[in-house]
Amino acid sequence: MILEAARSAFADPQTEVSMAEISRRAGVGMATLYRNFPGRRELLEALYIDEVDAVCDAAKTVEAETPGAAFEAWLHRFFFFITSKHPVGIELLKHSGGTAPVMGESRGRVTVAGRPLLHAAQRTHEVRKDLTLEQILDLVVGIASIHGESDYLEPILQAALDGLRSPKG
Repeated sequence: MILEAARSAFADPQTEVSMAEISRRAGVGMATLYRNFPGRRELLEALYIDEVDAVCDAAKTVEAETPGAAFEAWLHRFFFFITSKHPVGIELLKHSGGTAPVMGESRGRVTVAGRPLLHAAQRTHEVRKDLTLEQILDLVVGIASIHGESDYLEPILQAALDGLRSPKG
């Protein structure tokens, strides 16, 4: 309940997100909020980890007709994570002095989760073999860092994903 309220608050660009605002949205007292999350950094880390868990779980549960389509669907989920969690990530970096270990650990977890999808797509010759997952994730993160709304960014992402396909023999 608290994480959902915090997620909603951070998603609203019109809201100044304070612990009091999160407490109000969650319908809990400040004491309850601070018992669960001793500070803003702990709350931000919990939000970030929760979303990373969802990205990693999606790698295990994504369904598609082919391994290449499954990998692409998962990359779209990763892109959504990056673009929708940008404010949380920035806040987390601000509150950790740029040294939030959870962010580095999360990249490792995402890489481990996505690697089987990439390898399956490469084995079926749907995705080119000259790129690593780290390179592909960096490509997606780079596109996510472009300023613009989703209707502007989605075609750019799709063009990049189209470029991952193996050239026809």
